[in-house]
Amino acid sequence: MYSAIDHEFMCQALAEAEKALHLSNPNPRVGCVIVKDGRIIGRGHTQKVGGAHAEIQALSNAGENGFDAAGSTVYVTLEPCAHTGRTPPCVDALIKAKPALVIVAMSDPNPLVAGKGLERLKTAGIEVRCGLLEAEASALNPGFISRMTRGLPWVRMKVAASLDGKTALPSGQSQWITGSLARADGHYWRAQACAILAGVGTVIEDDPMLNVREIETERQPWKIIVDSKLATPLNAKVFNHLEQSGAIVVCANLDSAQKQAKAKALEMRGVEVVVMANPDGKVDLPKLFSYLATERQMNEIHVEAGFKLNGSLLREGCVDELLLYYAPFFMGEGFGMVNVPALAKINERQEWKVIDLNLLGADVRMRLLKK
Repeated sequence: MYSAIDHEFMCQALAEAEKALHLSNPNPRVGCVIVKDGRIIGRGHTQKVGGAHAEIQALSNAGENGFDAAGSTVYVTLEPCAHTGRTPPCVDALIKAKPALVIVAMSDPNPLVAGKGLERLKTAGIEVRCGLLEAEASALNPGFISRMTRGLPWVRMKVAASLDGKTALPSGQSQWITGSLARADGHYWRAQACAILAGVGTVIEDDPMLNVREIETERQPWKIIVDSKLATPLNAKVFNHLEQSGAIVVCANLDSAQKQAKAKALEMRGVEVVVMANPDGKVDLPKLFSYLATERQMNEIHVEAGFKLNGSLLREGCVDELLLYYAPFFMGEGFGMVNVPALAKINERQEWKVIDLNLLGADVRMRLLKK
């Protein structure tokens, strides 16, 4: 069904989609190339939210290059949208352009599309094929797919540790365990996320900014602090530069005048306060992630927390992916990666599958998915 040439051009479309990794949230990362007479005449990728989608970019690029897309083959990594959101439907523009063939990597999991785009193209007399390099296209959009199919964001937990699994000294000092290459790589993953999530303990101990600094990005992720008792200092660095990205503090309740006053002070700083308690009087973590996906349209959440919150997230089944960095030394006494109870039996373990292993200078990075 697909030739080597088809694979080559879809790979070009996937390369375009990768350019939207740090750009398109909450929209999916989509790439498109338009091919006529064996060469690419237009290419594009999804822009910032509210901007042009990949197909529109590619059609515009073809026009700027002096080419007519009529009779061409369009390669696009996700089914063209068939509904009006912040922008008009991409299928309308494609139908107007009159390509002979549209090859799509994967159908859109968004219920507002879900095959409707493909059907409209077929009804207009355009040949459509779907499924070329589907796995590769899916891998670019785990958060968007998760939000559309599960009503949850894709949660990636990042941990930097010594060879013996320690993330901080007994004093709490943790900067820096890994080297500069590993830290820059961590910022690459931060930049992909809709939000960076940490616990109040991390904010108090490290006073992090929780933004993207080591790589260039046009968009800063939101900052989310899990803080049951509203203990986050008002002057914490995490609240700097809120004009670039918003910040949310999630607490369990506002059951005292002191907490109510603190919530008001945070809101005066431009910080949103969300109340979300579980029966134990702590933040309801599963409910939080559901809220972030369904109410805030967040695709990927990047967790950089301490061992207590890490443990809670794992125990409550909130983590989809682990991003682990190991530095080549032993720390001895100190805090571990996660606070989880000891297993009674080995076969009760939660298993993870290694999907990627890289050397970054002296440090090792592992990516793992829950089995």
